[in-house]
Amino acid sequence: MRRILVTGATGGLGRNAVRTLLAQGVEVRATGRNAAVGRELERMGAQFVALDLAQASPRQVDELVRGMDTVWHCAALSSPWGAERDFIAANVTATGQLLRAAASLHVARFVHISTPAMYFDYRNRYEVPETFRPDAFVNAYARSKAMAEKLVQESVDRHRGMTCVILRPRAIFGPYDQVLIPRLARVLQERGGKLPLPNGGAVSIDITYVDNVVHAMWLATVHKTIASGAAFNITNGEPARLCDILHTLFCEHLQQPFQIVSVPYRVLALAARLMQFASRFTGREPSLTPYSIGALSFDMTLDNAKARKVLGYRPIVSLQEGIALTAQWMRQEAAAHKVGKERNG
Repeated sequence: MRRILVTGATGGLGRNAVRTLLAQGVEVRATGRNAAVGRELERMGAQFVALDLAQASPRQVDELVRGMDTVWHCAALSSPWGAERDFIAANVTATGQLLRAAASLHVARFVHISTPAMYFDYRNRYEVPETFRPDAFVNAYARSKAMAEKLVQESVDRHRGMTCVILRPRAIFGPYDQVLIPRLARVLQERGGKLPLPNGGAVSIDITYVDNVVHAMWLATVHKTIASGAAFNITNGEPARLCDILHTLFCEHLQQPFQIVSVPYRVLALAARLMQFASRFTGREPSLTPYSIGALSFDMTLDNAKARKVLGYRPIVSLQEGIALTAQWMRQEAAAHKVGKERNG
């Protein structure tokens, strides 16, 4: 039986990874910072270790990794804004600690979740290959994830007995998503069904249903001859306009009609720069950042050819199926929240 450690297990990707692995009969050790979600994972059959990897001691990390044959490293500080030191601690130092422990404790496979944010440079980009790098990284998050990847590559050179694989999934959505759809849903609610978007949401994006990412992680784990250090783009392979995705989700599946308010990119970009500047003094995260506006303004699609050829990756859930499943989960969450509110009220 495989024994897999899932970091970031209380986040969106990690929770789905644990669920899938347990369903396959894999022995799972899960770690994360959310104790309540950790208890849910324990009820499902995982062993849960509450731990903040950014603050963990070498001994704690050793104990976390001990006895595992595979590490799925999903944990990260993923935000368009924050202090550089926090990104370094969560995304670089923590990754280095895990790599050290995994190599010393003879882990066979290390699957590292990275990000295509490393490619972004405020330009339309199509079929971006894994080798592309911008002249400068867009923010501290992208910079720290590139540094983490460098640690993975250095580990490949030092520790020949452990195979490392890097996956760069684009815009993950689905159950327990905490980033893409929930943020847009909150804006809709706060603004009474009106959603301001750069250029009316006409941006073309690759998004990735969460089960497809977990599927890619599994392929990266069981592939027998994969070269250590290989990196792969992962998407649904079905680029679509953001406005069309949102219309299908909210109007067709959730019966929540809304109005997109088209705002010129330059106006939103200026507002974002001013908000980000003000945050230097307030210490509060701005509601808009240049990156978050840019990501909704410039087309970006990724080249999946390498993952298809080497890993044999094919999305197991189509974009339309993923949207329908996401809507189903959102309805269930809304119903559960309503019941909880009534019990407490």
